[in-house]
Amino acid sequence: MTSLFSRVSAFPRLLVAVAALFISSVSLAADLPDLKGRTILAVTENAYTPLNFVDPATGEGIGWEYDAMNEIGKRLNANIEWHLSSWDTMIQAVKQGQYDVGMDGISINEERAQQIDFTIPYMTSQQFMLVRADEDRFSDAASFAANDDLYFGAQAGTTNFYVAVYDVLDGDENNARITLLDTFGASVQALKSGDVDSVLMDAASARGYIGANPGAFKLVGGPLGSEDFGFILTPDSDLVAPINAAIRSMKADGTMDALNKKWFFDYNQ
Repeated sequence: MTSLFSRVSAFPRLLVAVAALFISSVSLAADLPDLKGRTILAVTENAYTPLNFVDPATGEGIGWEYDAMNEIGKRLNANIEWHLSSWDTMIQAVKQGQYDVGMDGISINEERAQQIDFTIPYMTSQQFMLVRADEDRFSDAASFAANDDLYFGAQAGTTNFYVAVYDVLDGDENNARITLLDTFGASVQALKSGDVDSVLMDAASARGYIGANPGAFKLVGGPLGSEDFGFILTPDSDLVAPINAAIRSMKADGTMDALNKKWFFDYNQ
């Protein structure tokens, strides 16, 4: 049994630990650039649960990326002004300077980095095969590829699409076994209704869809590679360094871990 003395003795140590954490957080914030109330035009799609999507109760955009970017704005003394764009026009719109920063679970790769600037990674994830809960015709990527009657649902130009093409199927981007849909959410709905047989997605989003649709989906097989997500910015943007600094501070003080817990484990849509 813990004695009263030991509990009392531990209390000052707890206060010291809390104070140290507070001082560390304040120090991190003090070291960040001050953007002096600058307005940052942020754009997303609202179709990639739980990173960005529409709250069914309010009709407002919510998600991990909303919370993260709003927190970045607070730390940098900047105002985040939100806008919407379809996935297929987002990168070009940011490249042309219509928006300052874009996000949609965008994987960092060389081809995209030739068009726009990336921040440092804010999340690392792996691709998995989401299927209907009663699926028993295949159990992994190899058995899926071997059955010509099985189809993927995907958005053109996304990591999910390219992994389906090059890591699972035959490397032909025109393969008829990939049904192209306008949004990521539409791909999941096509899976749910039986129009396609699998949708590839990162583990974070898979947990979100499984949690939001109890008994509807499951994952099969192992991971099909990993990817780093980054925010995209207009080439040579002066916001890259400040946002990177804010991301580092959020990783250091536990904010990123708290967002992961909130959106990937605690939230049920």
